[in-house]
Amino acid sequence: MVRETSQTADTTPTRTAAPPAGTAARLGVRDRLLTLWIFLAMAAGILLGAVAPGVSDALNSISVGTTNIPLAICMMLMLYPPLAKVRYAELPRVFRNVRALGLMLLFCAVIGPLLMFVLATTFLRDQPDYMTGLILIGIAPCIAMVIVWNGLAGGDTEWCAGFVAVNAILQVLLYGPMAWLFATQLTALVGAPVVTVSLSVGDVAGTVLFYLGIPFAAGALGRLLLEHAKGRDWYEDVFLPHVSPISFVALLATIVLMFSLKGRQIVQLPLDAVRIAIPLVIYFVVMFFTSFAVAHGAGFSYPHTSAIAFTATGNNFELAIAVAVATFGLGSGEAFAAVVGPLIEVPSLILLVNAALAMRRRLSWPEGAAPTAAGQGAEKGRA
Repeated sequence: MVRETSQTADTTPTRTAAPPAGTAARLGVRDRLLTLWIFLAMAAGILLGAVAPGVSDALNSISVGTTNIPLAICMMLMLYPPLAKVRYAELPRVFRNVRALGLMLLFCAVIGPLLMFVLATTFLRDQPDYMTGLILIGIAPCIAMVIVWNGLAGGDTEWCAGFVAVNAILQVLLYGPMAWLFATQLTALVGAPVVTVSLSVGDVAGTVLFYLGIPFAAGALGRLLLEHAKGRDWYEDVFLPHVSPISFVALLATIVLMFSLKGRQIVQLPLDAVRIAIPLVIYFVVMFFTSFAVAHGAGFSYPHTSAIAFTATGNNFELAIAVAVATFGLGSGEAFAAVVGPLIEVPSLILLVNAALAMRRRLSWPEGAAPTAAGQGAEKGRA
């Protein structure tokens, strides 16, 4: 296949990758078996809760107010590595392409939350805790694994990084109000059960600023200071590979801690997980193929279409878990629904990566520049 040479409005070359022979083969052992690791962490947590029933009381006792210290540390550690990877200097280039940025935000901030809301209130109306957990997932666009999926699909890495940075900032500012709006006001509007726990704008905003604001500041300031002191090559080639596994370890530790409280519900978990999985799979499929088709129809090149589609499809499960635990408690159904998310996302997104590569081969794509803010480039010839 001929390598694409499309450019953005500021003439920065698009970075592409040759289609891999098999997506799973390109993932490391850790990422390829992520679903297995999560299942093992769940099993370890349940076993811990059954063997040492006093562990729940011990965990709950290490708290300051409503914040559980061990879980707070684990959750912030989950978020720091992906936020440290973001190239915040790329934001100006993303903002210059208004059409691309607008399309991404349309799916991430409007269509995605509304779609998940409809699916949650349709499939889980009789389980308001799981319903609310899915709603919390739907309003959090991905700021971590999307970089992996987009890279495997040969998408534009800089566009994806810019989108991630924009979404990270928006989540700090808007996740709290959106959680309050979707989980309390809109559920009441459509006649769905409303959560009994108070979910005010201030409470959720404070949780988001605590769990996301701290790692966000650490990621942005850390990149600025370390790049200045050591250079970008050292930061991305030496520092980031060393801190990246922290997110994986912290995710598993969080799941172990959470599921140590689930021993008595072990019989119910498999069926409940399936019920939660069904709307999640529908969400991933609809979001990916719809955003991919719209971006392709708008005249964007394949690398840029891939970046838009995967950004629109993924979700920030780490943030959803953090908010669910902090707001509803360790053993809540909301937290359980948020934890099920990564179990479904990994195999689903691997299949969607292969679908993207297949469409790259079968569809025609622009030879020249991607559409700019002025709409230029959309009329380029197609290969």
